[in-house]
Amino acid sequence: MFRDWPYLYQGDEAYEQRYVATYAASKNAAIIIARDGDAIVGASTCLPLTDESAALQHPFRAAGFDPAQVFYFGESVLLAEYRGQGAGVAFFTQREAHARAVSPARHAAFCAVIRDPADPRRPADATTLDAFWRHRGYAPHPGLICRMRWREIGAAAEIENQLQAWLKPL
Repeated sequence: MFRDWPYLYQGDEAYEQRYVATYAASKNAAIIIARDGDAIVGASTCLPLTDESAALQHPFRAAGFDPAQVFYFGESVLLAEYRGQGAGVAFFTQREAHARAVSPARHAAFCAVIRDPADPRRPADATTLDAFWRHRGYAPHPGLICRMRWREIGAAAEIENQLQAWLKPL
């Protein structure tokens, strides 16, 4: 699912193991799973920002946020045929409830990759999830940009990507 626009991710097992290790090391992390019977059709993650990397914490600190007051929502992935049926709403509802239950965080936050609308890799039918996120009470925080590196489809090495942080009071 991350190979699709806008992420264009072409990861490998070593990258994924490093990524998942962050969640495994956090006693307050959660993974929310969407199922169709026994089949997993989607997943969503969260953890206290204090358990994330210093590189991810830095932009929040620079914007005046105490990482102990932010619960970070990693990713939400859902197979295309299951979208629009309530799983995305459930992912946010359950992660927010988890954050409130296990931490004193005052904000929930996630990051969305920033892509040029004129990028030639953008599919003609591509849409953003901005309206969905805003409907849930999230808003982009001006100037709070995170930088993450990953290998994009067709790239020989990892590329730095900029991501806009979106926040909501808990």
